[in-house]
Amino acid sequence: MKALMLTAPSAFDWVDFPDPAPAPDQVLIDLRACGICGSDIHGMNGLSGRRIAPIIMGHEAAGTISAIGTGVTGWNIGDRVTFDSTEFCGECPSCLTGNVNLCSDRKVLGVSCADYRRHGCFAEKIALPTRILHRIPDDLSFEHAAFAEPVAIALHAVNLAPPATDEPALVVGAGLIGLLVIQALKARGWKHVTAVDLDPKRLDLARQLGADETYDARQENLAAHFRQLHSDGFAVSFEVVGAAAPVDLAIRSVRKGGTVILVGNLQPSVPFPLQEIVTRQISIHGSCACAGEYPEAIQRILDGSIRVDPLTSACVPLADGAAWFARLADNREGLLKVILQP
Repeated sequence: MKALMLTAPSAFDWVDFPDPAPAPDQVLIDLRACGICGSDIHGMNGLSGRRIAPIIMGHEAAGTISAIGTGVTGWNIGDRVTFDSTEFCGECPSCLTGNVNLCSDRKVLGVSCADYRRHGCFAEKIALPTRILHRIPDDLSFEHAAFAEPVAIALHAVNLAPPATDEPALVVGAGLIGLLVIQALKARGWKHVTAVDLDPKRLDLARQLGADETYDARQENLAAHFRQLHSDGFAVSFEVVGAAAPVDLAIRSVRKGGTVILVGNLQPSVPFPLQEIVTRQISIHGSCACAGEYPEAIQRILDGSIRVDPLTSACVPLADGAAWFARLADNREGLLKVILQP
């Protein structure tokens, strides 16, 4: 098969790669669409330690089953599927309690780090265990189905918030996941959602997708403004960047007893306003991947309660992927999601 392989930091080759074969309890999937994730862009230079070359990246994908391993039941050749980005064991204490995202032996597709190398979906085929598969209906395109993973991540983050839909919520960062968090909040019935970003075009898109208010992150004393505007601050905030200034803003913008959901993962560590958290009894939750949100994600994409077309910048052949990685890394065009098609 053909594959787009990261062969050195920020360098890709269009290579011949051995066809995978399904092991027992696995199926072989002919891939039809795979999105480029922000973590792929941030990791391809090797600095994150999560994309150590050589590696076939890619984990937001969909396709059709083309072969079935021994012991597989309930799945047939030709079935249209998407799948969790995380291979989980299904047997450890975390998996048995439904926290498959915290599996002790988890492997993320398309990730190569100190602990493991798991080739991913920027290829023509992949073999996967059936426990991570999800069916997709005939009227859902493969390109839309490839959004199930990032939509599930947004829904998982919202699941960690208190059920206070009549209270105001803040989303710091209107990149792709931030825009999906905004939509997930509105789809779940949150009445008032505010978005913050540096890019006016993304703030415009945030309003189109449901944000009630938007603010430029460079506005002075923004946290103080929020705390004055919303009775000591927001009930909950979502930080969807993973950098020092957005984390600080998300923490300082919630009220006493408020909740901060940390979704962004750009920097390995950031300064932390400890006294602000302790003296105002703020709850901090990290949000890791997803755990059971795929069926809702597929349904919300299908019924349009979470819109993905406005987030799709291009659908292009996988063979052209290297050039599109360069354009995304350059970040001058305001691209959001690029879907590669094997």
